[in-house]
Amino acid sequence: MTITPESTLFQPVSLGSMKLGNKLVMAPMTRSRALLDGDISDAQVEYYAQRASAGLIISEATQVWRIGGGAYLSTPGIYTDEHEVGWKRVAEAVHERGGKFVVQLWHVGRHAHSAINGLGAVAPSAIQTEISTFIGPEGDSEGKSRVGLPHALTIPEIHATQQDFADAAERAVRAGADGVEIHGAGSYLPQQFLAEGANQRTDEYGGSPQNRARFVIELVNKVVDAVGADRVGIKISPGLPIGELGETDPWSTYEVLLNAIAPLELAYLHAMYRIDDPVVDRVRRIWPGKFLLSSGFNGPVTEDDYQEAIERNRIDAAVIGRNFLANPDFVERLLISAELNAAKPEHFYAGGDTGYIDYPTLWV
Repeated sequence: MTITPESTLFQPVSLGSMKLGNKLVMAPMTRSRALLDGDISDAQVEYYAQRASAGLIISEATQVWRIGGGAYLSTPGIYTDEHEVGWKRVAEAVHERGGKFVVQLWHVGRHAHSAINGLGAVAPSAIQTEISTFIGPEGDSEGKSRVGLPHALTIPEIHATQQDFADAAERAVRAGADGVEIHGAGSYLPQQFLAEGANQRTDEYGGSPQNRARFVIELVNKVVDAVGADRVGIKISPGLPIGELGETDPWSTYEVLLNAIAPLELAYLHAMYRIDDPVVDRVRRIWPGKFLLSSGFNGPVTEDDYQEAIERNRIDAAVIGRNFLANPDFVERLLISAELNAAKPEHFYAGGDTGYIDYPTLWV
């Protein structure tokens, strides 16, 4: 299959209230360029503005509350007035260049390290993992230290955490974002509640698939109440082998979740799967709304693969990471079949402008 300017990848699509100029969505990618207090840096504003030709930009994972961070250094927040001002700068810069932009709402749960957030970790259950995270020179020889034993959330704390997501969504939209994406993937807090290996509660938030899905169902409803369903997406990764989740039968829970939130008519569902995985078609059958797929995390995938999947009505838009990372003008390059810059992995999380806002463009 050959991609041409007439290809469906370059045709518009609506996701809730967002009318995108093309079906090429920039994936959320942690780049560790925020300030240490979670404020937005000047480089982040430029980074997102450079990539505004994407149909939609999904921001890097963004902490909904201080205790929700702590998995990585220099990641942004959206829970203070200063954070809100910073994201307003990003939204304005993207909109000035004709782009659309959503903030991904994030709580790392049991992956948090007290050396980063100063508070420690919380989780559905007090289960410590073998995961280590970079904390700087106080860690081992590689700068890493194992995360600690998390505190099991009480029911009032569960409700407060759900409200943290709703409050963060309000801040994001008030800052000018076109919407928000709930990060329910990547083995972070929402997925920890969904996974039987991470959630061993015996109350109404644990046990059966219905109970394990309850936290996320209620969370989605709170965010929808805060900003409207047409501004809300959710990202999931059932069965993705990451984070010691112990998911033995994820679809018993995810079908409960998707069937419960489908009537809300969210802007979109974003899933992480190999593009050739038959689960993609299973999701399509279950989910009545717009369906976005990111496959690069799971193995090699090309824009031709995404194009074919859209034309076969398997998905509605393609979520692309590294090519947007390394090519601020990725859409323009794809339109004319121009050579792409290669990504520089050594700079993915290194801080500074190199490998972040200095990738060459066609117009330089």
